[in-house]
Amino acid sequence: MTELELAGQVVELVRRLGGPAAQADAVVTRADLALTRFANSAIHQNVAESTVGVRLRLHIDGRTAAGSGSVVTADGLHALVERTLAAARLCPPDPGWPGLVAPTPVPAAPPVDEATAYAEPDQRADRVGAFVAAAGGLSTAGYCRTAHRSSAFANSAGHTASGRSAEAAMDGIARSDGADGVARFASDRLSDLDGAELGAHAAAKAQAAADPVELPPGRYEVVFEPAAVADLLQNLSWYGFNGKRYAERQSFAEPGAAQFDRAVTLVDDPLGASGLPFDAEGTARGALTLVEAGTTRAVAHDRRTAAEADARSTGHAVAGGATWGPMARNLRLSGATAGPASATGRSTTGAAAGAVVDADTAALVAGVRRGLLVSDLWYTRVLDPKSLVVTGLTRNGVWLIEDGTVVRAVRDLRFTESYPRALGPGAVLGLGARAVRQPDRVDGAWWSAPSVRLASWHFTGGASG
Repeated sequence: MTELELAGQVVELVRRLGGPAAQADAVVTRADLALTRFANSAIHQNVAESTVGVRLRLHIDGRTAAGSGSVVTADGLHALVERTLAAARLCPPDPGWPGLVAPTPVPAAPPVDEATAYAEPDQRADRVGAFVAAAGGLSTAGYCRTAHRSSAFANSAGHTASGRSAEAAMDGIARSDGADGVARFASDRLSDLDGAELGAHAAAKAQAAADPVELPPGRYEVVFEPAAVADLLQNLSWYGFNGKRYAERQSFAEPGAAQFDRAVTLVDDPLGASGLPFDAEGTARGALTLVEAGTTRAVAHDRRTAAEADARSTGHAVAGGATWGPMARNLRLSGATAGPASATGRSTTGAAAGAVVDADTAALVAGVRRGLLVSDLWYTRVLDPKSLVVTGLTRNGVWLIEDGTVVRAVRDLRFTESYPRALGPGAVLGLGARAVRQPDRVDGAWWSAPSVRLASWHFTGGASG
């Protein structure tokens, strides 16, 4: 039975068991996930799983409940519907129920790379082997993964939709005398993952991170590499451009206001890659400009938050959205500047040679009189959602820049910073020309980011402080 047939069967069961007044929508997803992990420069785990999941949401007698299951036999679907109906009877009234999506056109899903969807273990192992070999004897660890999902949606209003997605990602570190270098990349095609290039980058950064010095806390100009910028995008999306938080006045977002530097344009574009053409409520998905040349233009909405705001859903409903709110999970940062065009190649010297592994980052570093190059941010936690003040640590390499040259490694630092303020008017001094897609642990999420040069970032002390 296809995913669409299963979803329709669940909806029909709700009608039969809950009565003609019951409203319901169902999503059925088949997921084939495969992971090849390595540590101590050797593959130690190769796992794959194939699952079928069903998510049901229903509204009956003014009350709403949701349930999920993985047993798609007739008995399993019957049990899912019965327990969700029972839960609905115990729920409080839901006056904010926005109703179901009416039958509407859904765009065609982007084409899926079949070689990625059905990748074999040896194809992932080849990339791991290339990563390890390129590290030149350094100890390495990480993973190479592939994923293929096929989803279908149906509701009791007669709306249906279906689509497929595929993804490949690699994330690895190389270690030299206790110093780590990292390289990450995600794509719709496994063939885009160059294990040798990623391994060489990770090794170069690990070797450049040897013998770090301590720096005093304070505000420093910074150049963030894509892995670090991805953390900014994720937190801006989940806490700032979330329609539920916006309705609750817990978001910094002010549509129509110039809240960011003019260099910043943020677009959520799930169909710019291999993504599903509909959200968890069946609403068609498409590109949404959140920030245009520094001006905030929109926040993400699902049907519930759109009804509260007298707006339309932007196609950003997620499972559990009644709690978490709608989320833009495929965010791309682009802008009008790319750093000094004449500054190319590596800007490093001595022990720090290898800290800069691409021309975009080198161009941004070349313009810094005194500041820091940061590879990655880690363990970030929100202190104040309204102003989006975040604390966290640097990771996998920090270097001191003096007069446009990376001069030496620095010990990891703790920071406390408002992400919108750090990207505010006049604060972005340069963006790399090439955005690099970064993987995320959330299904279907990714963050596409260039290197970024920022005028100021507040470091509050050492990583252990």
